[in-house]
Amino acid sequence: MESISRLKHTPLHALHLSLGARMVPFAGYEMPVQYPEGVLKEHLHTRAAAGLFDVSHMGQIAIRPRSGRVADAALALERLVPVDVLGLAEGRQRYALFTNDEGGILDDLMIANRGDHLFLIVNAACKAADFEHLQRGLGDSCLVTMLNDRALVALQGPRAEAVLGELWADIASMRFMDVAEADLHDVACIISRSGYTGEDGFEISIPVASAVDVTQRLLEHPDVLPVGLGARDSLRLEAGLCLYGNDIDTGTTPVEAALEWAIQKSRRAGGKRAGGFPGADRILAELANGTSRRRVGLKPDGRAPVRGGAKLFADADGTVAAGSVTSGGFGPSVDGPIAMGYVDAAYAGNGTKLFAEVRGKYLPVTVSALPFVKQTYKR
Repeated sequence: MESISRLKHTPLHALHLSLGARMVPFAGYEMPVQYPEGVLKEHLHTRAAAGLFDVSHMGQIAIRPRSGRVADAALALERLVPVDVLGLAEGRQRYALFTNDEGGILDDLMIANRGDHLFLIVNAACKAADFEHLQRGLGDSCLVTMLNDRALVALQGPRAEAVLGELWADIASMRFMDVAEADLHDVACIISRSGYTGEDGFEISIPVASAVDVTQRLLEHPDVLPVGLGARDSLRLEAGLCLYGNDIDTGTTPVEAALEWAIQKSRRAGGKRAGGFPGADRILAELANGTSRRRVGLKPDGRAPVRGGAKLFADADGTVAAGSVTSGGFGPSVDGPIAMGYVDAAYAGNGTKLFAEVRGKYLPVTVSALPFVKQTYKR
């Protein structure tokens, strides 16, 4: 475990302590895992109203084309990701993946077209490596800048629009994956209609100097509750969303991870800009021919949770290996245990019965469609 004294703090660290948060090490930061309300209430409140998350530990990166043409930055970035960046309209955001030469996933990220530059959100544990990766790959044509002067919070849940609507009326016109600049309490913020809970919601990039003030004012709203990493994990698991380092990593490809939806036609075989990204040969072959394993949802038949790392078998005796669990726990919204993992393609069909090894016992689980809860994004 990381030494507390060596951990970094987000700009909201003192606010977390004042709210009674229990802090834990995460991705090199001291982060709130829960507040006095507890993980269960925080989770259910987010599904019913609005939860506020500090995600300032994540990396915010600007890519500015030296030519002044954002299309040049988009084409340069396409050398590193298997997604259509050139076709991303101004004011829109897209999920993407950095891949390596073997087709493995270096990180997953968000890319936004801000008109004169690209704006990226990357995972905290990967942000230093991602920054170096971008500088190596784009440095000849783009200026790559880590935006250390900005905090990031996520407001998630069915009441999120109403809460922000009291500060900026135009929020209602935003669709899922729209990005816009707006003043919140007279502070210029970058707002995207996105998040990682499966709920409608927003991510708000705030200048560090105003981060505490804006966050405190959002928390003053009766519909808003602060939420920590514990509920963030159970919310994203119910939504069937991957956590980098658990469900995806350099040893998994986008197709194995069931993320091929993120690869647009223009980057696939026969597309206008097919290939040209790291690992393209393997990934394009898997798109055409399938893979030997797939990420799937898993529902334990009983009430006992099945955690990440548990091995999966096709028989109750544990003799026929079928795969392994990558994330698992209790899903408060479904009132039962849920999990995700990788299984051999022969066992990937919904309804397939498998067995998870938990403390020497083989517990029955059923391959289940993802997500476990209906996503409520505003399309």
